[in-house]
Amino acid sequence: MGENEPAQASELGRRHLRALVRGHVQGVYFRQFVWSQAGRLGVTGWVRNGEDGRSVEVDAEGPVDALKRLLELLHEGPARARVDNVQASWPDDLQGYATFEIRF
Repeated sequence: MGENEPAQASELGRRHLRALVRGHVQGVYFRQFVWSQAGRLGVTGWVRNGEDGRSVEVDAEGPVDALKRLLELLHEGPARARVDNVQASWPDDLQGYATFEIRF
């Protein structure tokens, strides 16, 4: 299983994606970028800055195709960002998020 592939299908076709994005991703509107893209893709969950000052954490749920697209976008980021690394996992559990939010 690669980072772009969920382990297995879940009920209602929803999957869970966790990602840790490292690089120059804080102070460049990365969280707002993720929030906007998640809304466009119909994905729920949250995004927040990592405590290390050099990462952003994403926890998202939605259709597999939408999550794969979000993962691609995490590798790109907004114009002022520099993404060095994205670690992704596909947990089997669903959190049941109703919206996508920026956490502080």
